[in-house]
Amino acid sequence: MLKGIPAILSPELLKVLCEMGHSDTIVIADGNFPSETIGKDAIVVRADGHGVPELLEAILKVFPLDTYVEKPVSLMQVTPGDPVETPIWDVYKKLVSEADDRGDVVFAEVERFEFYERAKKAYAVIATGETAIYANIMLQKGVVTD
Repeated sequence: MLKGIPAILSPELLKVLCEMGHSDTIVIADGNFPSETIGKDAIVVRADGHGVPELLEAILKVFPLDTYVEKPVSLMQVTPGDPVETPIWDVYKKLVSEADDRGDVVFAEVERFEFYERAKKAYAVIATGETAIYANIMLQKGVVTD
């Protein structure tokens, strides 16, 4: 165990976060996301039994968001005509706003298939047990300055 590190961050996940460099991306995927398929060229970290918000909150304690891009956080846009609500996005915006002074302006909504294409280039994919629909989120890593 380590002091000051959220217990939900497994040794494997901590290693991945530490290995990532500036501008690398990580996907925190919901349970329906094709993590193994999309992440076949990435590191896939299993976090079954955990939801995206609790992992996002813990990751943001140790992971700076990129300040050299306008939108370092991406959400998978709801497909037009899909009658799905995304209240989990409000939770994400609150968590990111608590961790980054720029607030929720750092979010981009990315069309579903474009999100998949970007996710294929991610350094890592965290496969969670999140049951919310359209709960996938991609973070771009910034520079540690302190």
